[in-house]
Amino acid sequence: MRYLLLFLFIVQSPIWPLGENPMPGDPYLIINKQKNEMAFVHENEIKEIYQVATGITEELTPEGEFTVTVKAVDPYYRKKDIPGGDKRNPLGTRWIGFDAEGTDGRTYGIHGTNNDKSIGSYVTQGCVRLQNKKVEAIYENIPLGTKVFITNSDRSFEQLAIENGAIQKESAPQ
Repeated sequence: MRYLLLFLFIVQSPIWPLGENPMPGDPYLIINKQKNEMAFVHENEIKEIYQVATGITEELTPEGEFTVTVKAVDPYYRKKDIPGGDKRNPLGTRWIGFDAEGTDGRTYGIHGTNNDKSIGSYVTQGCVRLQNKKVEAIYENIPLGTKVFITNSDRSFEQLAIENGAIQKESAPQ
């Protein structure tokens, strides 16, 4: 029985089989630093586009395709020893961490903010920042294993989603 449960867990795991996400219909996030926007792609279509904040310099927010490895409600801010839920906490109410530059999901992430006026700006140390209500809305729809693609591009989110396999060409609107 234990082996059957382990097998079912592995088969049902959001990161199984490794390297094949996104599968058609899987959640996928695209962040375009040029526009400071993030697209939530799911079930072969762009569901929502969010305004975000990214790195103070272009190099701070890494580019490439990464994997969500950590999620947290009311994340603790290690740099300044600020507990989760504290109004001073710049990480806001949710953390969706990804494995950029060989990290474990605790260095780079998509998170809320205690400063809504920063959204749309280049102000972070490398993370992607959303308003708390926006990150809370998307948090439940982003399982561990979800791919995050970060770019600096003049292409549309639809083009980027097709190029990265998040939207299948035959399903894309003409």
